[in-house]
Amino acid sequence: MIEGWAVILLALAYVSGLFTLAWYADRTFRARKGGGGRPVIYALSLAVYCTSWTFFGSVGFATATGYAFFAVYLGPILLFALGWPLLVRIVRLAKSQNITSIADFLAARYGKSQAVGAIVTAIAVAGSLPYIALQLKAVSLSVTTLLGALPLQLFSLRIDTALVIALAMAAFAVLFGTRHIDATEHQEGLIVAVAAESIVKLAAFLTVGIFVVFSVFGGIGPFLERAAANAEVQRLFASELNVGFWFTVTFLSFVCIVLLPRQFHVTVVENNSETEVRRAAWLFPVYLVLINLFVVPIAAAGLMTLSDGVVPADMYVLGLPIAVGSEPVTLFAFVGGLSAATAMVIVESVALAIMVCNGLAVPLLLRGRADAARGQIDMAWRLLVVRRAAIFAIILLGYLFYLLVESGRPHALASIGLVS
Repeated sequence: MIEGWAVILLALAYVSGLFTLAWYADRTFRARKGGGGRPVIYALSLAVYCTSWTFFGSVGFATATGYAFFAVYLGPILLFALGWPLLVRIVRLAKSQNITSIADFLAARYGKSQAVGAIVTAIAVAGSLPYIALQLKAVSLSVTTLLGALPLQLFSLRIDTALVIALAMAAFAVLFGTRHIDATEHQEGLIVAVAAESIVKLAAFLTVGIFVVFSVFGGIGPFLERAAANAEVQRLFASELNVGFWFTVTFLSFVCIVLLPRQFHVTVVENNSETEVRRAAWLFPVYLVLINLFVVPIAAAGLMTLSDGVVPADMYVLGLPIAVGSEPVTLFAFVGGLSAATAMVIVESVALAIMVCNGLAVPLLLRGRADAARGQIDMAWRLLVVRRAAIFAIILLGYLFYLLVESGRPHALASIGLVS
């Protein structure tokens, strides 16, 4: 059994490493816009789309719906592989209009209407809360799976894992998402950290998949033989294609890859050049294929070895290495899941905070202060405070939504994500 203190130290060490990387990147790479490896970093940052829903929830979704989980990723693959000229056009429009969020983009279509911007902001915040709650639930579930019945404790005090993670994410987002008052200025440190997290979660998921197929089952041949002999696995993955579901989810994922606040932020606001979009047109789809490569094998392996219901299907990624006593793979999988959750919450909260500041707070501040133009320094300080307060408020609202979800009947991660 993995000790609670080891989980705490590992999480702290990982977050500290991200903090250091983001600080270094913010100081070093800011003057090298569009050069060096920026297109690769940009493409990897787009993988913030792959959250805990991908890392944990896709396996759980596959155990209930078979191959239907891939519809969530088919939409983005089609948009980037075939529709990248549309993305280039969106980027051009956004740069020409100094647009900083999806709310600004939609409001610009109606003469930069403040009312449209405020409505979009309110809808985006409300719709993102379940998704933030999903990340907190995934992290909490992963800790519970690691520790079993033992509560996470520090100095004999029981720790609410979800609350601690929420506060840590909020602090990181404030430190590296609100360093500059100009929302059009690129957050290089944040984007580099998100790109690094994308590498970590991909490596972790591939490691678990390879470990399960080759170490647990002895190779592809023995694994396929066991799967072919299991009636439940055969029934699940031989079921008929639900055309309506595939079409609906593919369409939603096709548009959400741009319309989600965090995706608009990394795709459009943080874009430096059209070259980055062209690089992402093939690199991002390749990433999506790779991170889903072992979803079906892990789901099938879980159904064959963990069907007693002790480990939820969403946690098969952790449960399988735990079942065979591989602590290194288990901890690497935990870090991968933590990466998937933190990247989403941090970028989403930063994007939403910009929307809240520009769409709700600025009009109220300007309406209440006719002399705002004379106090630019004071206004700049006020706007930074608003953004930082908004980040904490949004993440804590997500935590409250998590508590609400946990108080009722259990929900699978994918079901919460689809609602959002």
